[in-house]
Amino acid sequence: MKQWYMEYRIHKNRPGLLGDIASLMGMLEINIMSINGVEDRTRGMLLQTDDDETIELMGKMLSKVDNITITALRTPKLVDILAVRHGRYIERDSDDRKTFRFTRDELGLLVDFLGEIFKRDGNQVVGLRGMPRVGKTESIIAGSVCSNKRWNFVSSTLLRQTVRNQMSEDELNPNNIFIIDGIVSTMRSNEKHHSLLKQIMAMPSTKVIEHPDIFIRESEYDYHTFDYIIELRNSPDEEISYDSFTTPFDEGF
Repeated sequence: MKQWYMEYRIHKNRPGLLGDIASLMGMLEINIMSINGVEDRTRGMLLQTDDDETIELMGKMLSKVDNITITALRTPKLVDILAVRHGRYIERDSDDRKTFRFTRDELGLLVDFLGEIFKRDGNQVVGLRGMPRVGKTESIIAGSVCSNKRWNFVSSTLLRQTVRNQMSEDELNPNNIFIIDGIVSTMRSNEKHHSLLKQIMAMPSTKVIEHPDIFIRESEYDYHTFDYIIELRNSPDEEISYDSFTTPFDEGF
């Protein structure tokens, strides 16, 4: 059966409104999989039916209801599924739709978002911006756990600086998640590491690159390499700046 996402804005939340909508869906044999309030006076639903015409009919019928306005009726996107699950939308850049913004108090939502991305097969490159110790690497590991996939550090400074020059056949399984520190891999490594990095970037697998702006600046890859850019801040107004921790011998990040 096919899933649909429906979202509607409530103009007057009269008693029994949700019951009336649910009853209509029941008569049309449309299953409500999950439902939640999404932002202010907006409700989102994940629906299931095997008849596209029934969904179209329901949309036309609900458009006649004075108390609500249908704002979305579509095949669910990842952001729709998470909006229903968490009761809020992920903030996206208005100009760059591949950029998603989180703050540290939204780590649960970020981990869920990463976990859903990591479940997908094939080539994916995720960039993760953020200041030191904001929770970047921990979120990637937690997302890998949620997706039931193994993670491998290609380069990192989580406990100590790690620069891998080779990996075993088991580690190079395309189903694994490869974690790359964009500063370490481009500014603090050697030719053997660069060769391994190039091999991993060419694999049909998920790569997560911390500090993607430095990675782009110091390597042959560009912005179009990335499928998602995630920004993680301690607070919404925090500026992400690399000036204090991009010198070749600075170990403090």
